[in-house]
Parts: sequence; structure tokens; C-alpha cells
Amino acid sequence: MADTATNAAPAQSQADLDRITDELVVQFKTVFDPEIPVDIYELGLIYKVDIDEEGHVDIDMTLTAPGCPVAGEMPGWVEAAALKVSGVKSAKVKLVFDPPWTPARMSDEAKLELNML
Repeated sequence: MADTATNAAPAQSQADLDRITDELVVQFKTVFDPEIPVDIYELGLIYKVDIDEEGHVDIDMTLTAPGCPVAGEMPGWVEAAALKVSGVKSAKVKLVFDPPWTPARMSDEAKLELNML
């Protein structure tokens, strides 16, 4: 009987997952909302990131407003940024609007950049 485990993709180690997570944050910080001079990570637009053992990344994110002019483009920018990380085989962004984004989700760094502190 064949061992099916040898045909399966190798599982990511915890160290690999930690590295991928850290590098995803770095890449998310390269994506900016064109109307606000702060990256999407510091704005608090990334709600959830799930990385599976095969290197697929599912990202839930929101926009500062549902009518954002780049709503159709920004998910692609975020997917492209995620794919730059070694170990990420695929990435899919899902736009969510619940809970709605508010400035309270912004980091102190973003608030400082926007003179909100």
C-alpha cells in the first residue's frame, strides 16, 4: 500500500509561518490608500490573515469607505504584495465591511502621520 503522506505538500513549520507573517506585514506596508498618505496596514484595513500549510493566504480587508475609488484595484495590489513573500503560493483578498472601518482602527503611527494625536 502506498504511503499518501509522502505525496502531500510538506507542512510549514511554526518558524516558517512566523517568518511569512512578518514578511506579509512588511509587504502590506508597501500598499497605500491613494487618498491617504499612510499604508493599509497602519490604517487598520487588514482585518484577518490566514496562512494554510500549503502556503495559501486568505486575507480579509476593508476600505476606509465602501465607495472608495480604488475598491476594484486595491485587493489586487494586496494580493500582489502577498505573493512577493517567499513561501506564499497563492493569495486571495476578500473585501469585508463588517465591522465598518473607523479611525479608531489606525495605529498610533498612522494617527501621528495624519496629525490626529
